[in-house]
Amino acid sequence: MISRRHFLQAALATSALIGTSGYGQFSALAARQALTQDDLLSFDSYGNVSIVHITDIHAQIMPTYFREPSINLGVGDVIGLPPHITGKDYLTKFGLEAQSPGAYALSNLDFVSLAKEYGRMGGLDRVATVIKSIRAERGDNMLLLDGGDTWQGSYVSHHTGAQDMVDLMNLLKPDAMTAHWEFTFGEERVQEILDDLPFPLLGSNIFDKEWDEPAFEHTKFYDRGGVKIAVVGQAFPYLPIANPGWMFPSYSFGIREEVLQKNITAARDAGADLVVLLSHNGFDVDRKLASRVTGIDVILTGHTHDALPEPVQVGKTLLLATGSNGKFIARLDLDVQGGEVKGFKHKLIPIFSDVITPDAEMAAKITETRAPHKDKLTEVLGKTESLLYRRGNFNGTFDDMICQALLEEREADIALSPGFRWGPTLLPGQDITREDLFNGTAMSYPATYRSDMDGKLIKDILEDVADNLFNTDPYYQQGGDMVRVGGMGYTIDINKKIGSRVSNMTLLKTGEAIEPSKTYVVSGWASVNEGTDGPAIWDVVESYIKRKGTITIEDNSPIVVRQ
Repeated sequence: MISRRHFLQAALATSALIGTSGYGQFSALAARQALTQDDLLSFDSYGNVSIVHITDIHAQIMPTYFREPSINLGVGDVIGLPPHITGKDYLTKFGLEAQSPGAYALSNLDFVSLAKEYGRMGGLDRVATVIKSIRAERGDNMLLLDGGDTWQGSYVSHHTGAQDMVDLMNLLKPDAMTAHWEFTFGEERVQEILDDLPFPLLGSNIFDKEWDEPAFEHTKFYDRGGVKIAVVGQAFPYLPIANPGWMFPSYSFGIREEVLQKNITAARDAGADLVVLLSHNGFDVDRKLASRVTGIDVILTGHTHDALPEPVQVGKTLLLATGSNGKFIARLDLDVQGGEVKGFKHKLIPIFSDVITPDAEMAAKITETRAPHKDKLTEVLGKTESLLYRRGNFNGTFDDMICQALLEEREADIALSPGFRWGPTLLPGQDITREDLFNGTAMSYPATYRSDMDGKLIKDILEDVADNLFNTDPYYQQGGDMVRVGGMGYTIDINKKIGSRVSNMTLLKTGEAIEPSKTYVVSGWASVNEGTDGPAIWDVVESYIKRKGTITIEDNSPIVVRQ
């Protein structure tokens, strides 16, 4: 393990970049009652520029619980490196004390008991309080950047075409954003929003298919603290693969490393003292990109929902990972002199909802946007006796519930649920409301399918998704976690090549091996194919919850992982 002291020594040795970072005193504070807003916002201002980053909100405007993953495997050169450490290893790596606020916010350990102690996190009105505080302190020296996956992921967002999120984010006054799930509202809706948006959506890697030229602004210049800053945007590269390409037919995507290098070089030639990449590539993609593209000072990474209390340094480039669901805001103060970063101070600010005072303006707007939907949002569908969470490489209990609903309500042998990372957590004993259900299912292609698939096709699907996750070349990792399964078990060896990772596929209801040539009834949802016919996933799961009354999820032991 590398200590924080050794990390900073390495930074000094490799780039003469002096920095401090971390979670501050939150590791040592023993209880929620010991935390104060002043503790959370405390920061010794440094340098002449402040970069503030938030990403992957997924339309979560209310305080929520969100359990970090217990398993986040790396492959190839990144085995054992952040963010691919969890649990006790994570606490040790970053010097966090067990049972502390930092341990609760950043790990899965003792999550239920600590959640009852420290409460919910996030809430856009609390986020607004933090951002306004930093802005009041730093004034025109601050730049606020939104890493995307902002508009999608809730009942109200779904039913307003993201208008609630657009209106609320406008109150925060970001300087720029990039995107991923935003495009699943359809390119016409995206353009309609952008026509009135008071800040740019940046995408160096988004091209017009017909003309093979940039479709969006790729670079925006800002003057902060006497520093000329170039912000270059990088949208999610694999949108037409991970999401339905027919929803945004005019655009093509990709990493487009050469295009990005050209734009960064042009920014430097135009006099940029500081170059910031506002990225939705995913952490490992950005780590590789930082080793190959020159001229980037800071990468604000998103998409993979990782939360790290310290930047990761690749050469002279700092990578910041700011988590998801509005749980954190990252603040990075930089001393920029003569076109170079001389030093930095960084803080990952946890948004403890019971500690931070809600901003009155944002709170009033949130109430206004939710008011027409209040009765639907608060309707209780059932109760859970189990912890319902989503994050994890191979399964989450929220998706186990979805799979069970697909098996029973759609009368299927096998259920498949996509490995989405978005969606908060419910504690044992909590009511399940319609809002909770939509927080894990709200999207624009929710139809469930029910079709016959032979065993070979099922294996091919699992192999293909596994390669998206465990290909040793990050540029081939196309997002998401492993597809969740119901009604079947399998063994996976993540270190093998595509076609050889998945074995021992078993149909649970009979205990028999799934045969390549035999046909099975499979139900799933979120197909990228246009015209998928079937009831919306939230209707299927709502019917299941109401019929069961109380949800209990057993451990998903049929999945055996080898590494």
